[in-house]
Amino acid sequence: MHPRLGTSGARGLRASTAALAAALALCLLAAPAGAGAAKRWVIKGAGFGHGIGLSQYGAYGFAKKGSGYRAIVKHYYSGTEVGERASGNVRVLLRPYQSRVKISGASAACGAKLSEKKAYTARRSGSKVVLRNKKGSRVAGCKVLAATGGASVNLIGKGAYRGAIVVRPSSVPGTVNAINSLDMEQYLRGVIARESPSSWPLDALKAQALAARSYAAFGGVGGDGFDFYDDTRSQVYGGVRAETGRTNKAVAQTTDEVVLHKGKVAQTFFFSTSGGHTENNEFSFIGGTPQAYLRGVADPYDDASPYHRWTRKLSLGQMQAELGGLVRGKLRRIVVTKRGASPRIVRAKLVGSGGTTTASGPTLRAYLGLPDTWATFKRK
Repeated sequence: MHPRLGTSGARGLRASTAALAAALALCLLAAPAGAGAAKRWVIKGAGFGHGIGLSQYGAYGFAKKGSGYRAIVKHYYSGTEVGERASGNVRVLLRPYQSRVKISGASAACGAKLSEKKAYTARRSGSKVVLRNKKGSRVAGCKVLAATGGASVNLIGKGAYRGAIVVRPSSVPGTVNAINSLDMEQYLRGVIARESPSSWPLDALKAQALAARSYAAFGGVGGDGFDFYDDTRSQVYGGVRAETGRTNKAVAQTTDEVVLHKGKVAQTFFFSTSGGHTENNEFSFIGGTPQAYLRGVADPYDDASPYHRWTRKLSLGQMQAELGGLVRGKLRRIVVTKRGASPRIVRAKLVGSGGTTTASGPTLRAYLGLPDTWATFKRK
C-alpha cells in the first residue's frame, strides 16, 4: 500500500514524496544483486531419443572398453539371449502417393523384358499399374508391378536398391506407392551405416545389426502394402548408397542372429544417447505395457555423445510461445511430479497465472523440441 498523503497542502505532499523516495532508495541498496524479475528459462538435460533399449553411444563406449556385441545387447535387453532365426523378406516404403514413378536398371517387370540401360515410367491406370517407355509406349501392366534387375534397381530421384522396386496402387485414388521388397540381410546393409557411424568399433556395429534385425523381425507397421518406413518412424534405410565395407561386414558376421526373450524375438528399440541411464518402456511410451526386457539400466560409457549433457535457454516469451495451449495464462513454473527409472520426466504440472495443467514428459519434449525427456526447468 502507498502511505497516506498529508492534509497540509503542497508542502505536506512534497514532504511525503521525499520520504517515499528515501525509503525506496534504502530498499534498493539492501536488495541482493540480480534480484530482478526472471528474464529467461534455462533447461538442462541429458540424452537424445526415447531412452528405451540399446543406447547407440553407450554400445560404442562398451565396445571401446572391450565388450563383445552379444554382451552389449544382453546388457541393454534384460534377460535376453542371442539366437538364430531364418531371414525373410521385408517391404520398405520409399515414396508414398505418387502420380508417377520412374525406374531404371531393371531387366523385367510384369513378365516383360526391360533394358537395364533405359528408364521407364509407372503410372496408375484404374486398379492396375502401367509401365511405359520414354516414348510413352506401353511396355507392361499388372495389378502390382515388381521391377527387378541385376545387383540393384534405381528409383530415379531416390537411389539404387537391392531386390525389387514394387509399384502398387495406393489408398489414394490416382496414386501409387513405390516400395522396396528385398531380403532381410540386404535390407540391413542399407540400415546399419545410417544408424551408426561406420568408423565405430566392429562390436558396436554388430550390436546395432542385432538390434536392427530383431526390430525388423519382430514385426512391421502394417502399412499400405509395406512393412517399414525408410526413416526414423521405423529404421533409417538408405539402400545401396548407404552401404559401407565395415557395416556390411557387421551384417555378414551376424547373419540371422536375433535377440530372443523366452524364445521369441524381442522388440529391440534403440536410440542415440542415454545420458547415463536408459528408461523403462512404459515411462517413455506412456501407457505402454511394461516389458521385462525393456527395463532401464545403467549406461556408464555414453559420454562420447555430444548429447550426454545439454542446455537450452529460452526467453520468457519463447517459452510461452512454444508451450502454447498447454499453459493457462502466463507460465510461472514447471513442477515435475513423476520421473521414471532414470530421471526422465513421466508427468509434470505447468503452473500458470490462470491455473495449473498437466503434461507428460514426451509432450513437453515435443512442444519444446528437446533432445530428451531427461530435463530440469529453472527461471533465471
